[in-house]
Amino acid sequence: MTNGYSRPARIFVQVAVVVGALTMLVFGVWMRIDPAGFAVFARFPNHVHFLHDAGVFQIGIGLMMLSALVWHDVLSIVLVGFFVTNTLHAVNHAADLDLGGSPDNWWQLGLVSLLALAGLVVHRRQLSRRSRAHV
Repeated sequence: MTNGYSRPARIFVQVAVVVGALTMLVFGVWMRIDPAGFAVFARFPNHVHFLHDAGVFQIGIGLMMLSALVWHDVLSIVLVGFFVTNTLHAVNHAADLDLGGSPDNWWQLGLVSLLALAGLVVHRRQLSRRSRAHV
């Protein structure tokens, strides 16, 4: 991340991203592995599947924020973030089948994740070819 930022500004922005990402990751993982504990902390009803889903979406946001510090290509960041988040969402639906919902949701979500992954692979290959062509 350079974009003409001064060193103090660059460090400030990076710290803001890392703190935000870690906050999302900590609360997201907590919601995913201990929904009852999180519900007590947040004074929120203990709806296990909802908290599982909210947790994985928080995790996805945190990972997208961190990936923005590594990649400077917005489409790569969006595709990897969607792939991870949607895949974790599919896992939630498979794991929480006993809590309700359609038994088809997990594999339908999984198919969309595979599409996003394929899009990411094609996109990254095209970027790689383009950068080699410019060298």
